[in-house]
Amino acid sequence: QVQLVESGGGLVQPGGSLRLSCVVSRIIFSRVHMGWYRQAPGEQRGSVAIITSGGGTSYADSVKGRFTISRDNAKNTVYLQMNSLKPEDTAVYYCNGIPNLGSWGQGTQVTVSS
Repeated sequence: QVQLVESGGGLVQPGGSLRLSCVVSRIIFSRVHMGWYRQAPGEQRGSVAIITSGGGTSYADSVKGRFTISRDNAKNTVYLQMNSLKPEDTAVYYCNGIPNLGSWGQGTQVTVSS
């Protein structure tokens, strides 16, 4: 079974930065498109950023210019660099493959608050 382990979340003040990591095991990572998703309390999980196997990227309008997705195939890891964080970025962040790899990790909590 695929395993996804997210980390790097925390409490940060508005305007601050965080870097999230997601290690994926038991797949041929380099061949898989990957995405970051987030779910705020009372809301559905939604896509934040996508990176293709070839390195192409796309972003939700709400994070364009502030977030950067990247990947290190040698480490089976996808990253999300988050800058200029806003309170509305508060959520649990998850990674997964595209299409979905069949399971979700535990996520990592990001809280943006003064």
